[in-house]
Amino acid sequence: MLVLGLETSCDETGVALYDSEQGLLADALFSQIDLHRVYGGVVPELASRDHVKRMLPLIRQVLAEAGREAAQIDAVAYTAGPGLVGALLVGASCAQALALAWGVPAVGVHHMEGHLLAPMLEEQAPAFPFVALLVSGGHTQLVRVDGIGRYELLGESVDDAAGEAFDKTAKLMGLRYPGGPEIARLADQGTPGRFVFPRPMTDRPGLDFSFSGLKTFTLNTWQQCRGAGDESEQTRCDIALAFQQAVVETLTIKCRRALKQTGLKSLVIAGGVSANHALRQALEKMLGELNGQVFYARPRFCTDNGAMIAYAGCQRLLAGQHDGPAIGVQARWPMELLPAI
Repeated sequence: MLVLGLETSCDETGVALYDSEQGLLADALFSQIDLHRVYGGVVPELASRDHVKRMLPLIRQVLAEAGREAAQIDAVAYTAGPGLVGALLVGASCAQALALAWGVPAVGVHHMEGHLLAPMLEEQAPAFPFVALLVSGGHTQLVRVDGIGRYELLGESVDDAAGEAFDKTAKLMGLRYPGGPEIARLADQGTPGRFVFPRPMTDRPGLDFSFSGLKTFTLNTWQQCRGAGDESEQTRCDIALAFQQAVVETLTIKCRRALKQTGLKSLVIAGGVSANHALRQALEKMLGELNGQVFYARPRFCTDNGAMIAYAGCQRLLAGQHDGPAIGVQARWPMELLPAI
């Protein structure tokens, strides 16, 4: 089965072709970072308009790179949520229109399920069951995964997600958008131990997260340094390192608890923050101590992309699932409500 995947949940337009027998044939991505940087964050209306502009050229590009014709496509998969409603509607409308024109089925894919299954695109893919840490700009969740659609939510953020905290902290420190990579870049030059930040909600039982207080603690530290006349680049680096260490250690502690609670030895990390090298190193070390293994996608498949949507959609299509002709998207969509296959 040859599936065209479309991703338009936020500020990246992703298109990919996935073949159920040959694997990923081609993928293309256009990031809107430069468009939104001047505003310090994503402007939903601008994001939607840019998806309209980029979608068809990217589809043509992917078909050309894969050496395939539109007539060979067996189905279309698209991100149906969660995400920005306007942006989601662009992908959904395009997918349903193409499916109708080509006489093939279309299926809406859960954005976070796409992230969760992205490591399946790698040569060394995880086997079910496993624990998944989903860390992105909008979500921080720990999920027990027994199969596609068989998800048990173990814990989630009660306020800011980890990626959101990265971006907001960077903005408070005057760093450019997107803030996550900027914090990581500065942290590489930081002085260990100069600042020590709290590890939120690790002193109590449970698997939920909270990063809002850590963001405020970082802001107060930065303001105190500025008040003392210290706004040096090294101080920025030291604060960035302390913040990143706090986030990474908090995530690692919670992952260890989740693995112990479930009795599993395999951990998948997915979402934009999973590209953070410090987080990968910490989790690899922790899994090594537990004689377990951690799995993640290559960096370009950690952020939003069409390949993960094409793959996830293909699995559901092979199981006989598809949508009707109605165009529907969901800004919020609990992943545990998805049907199992």
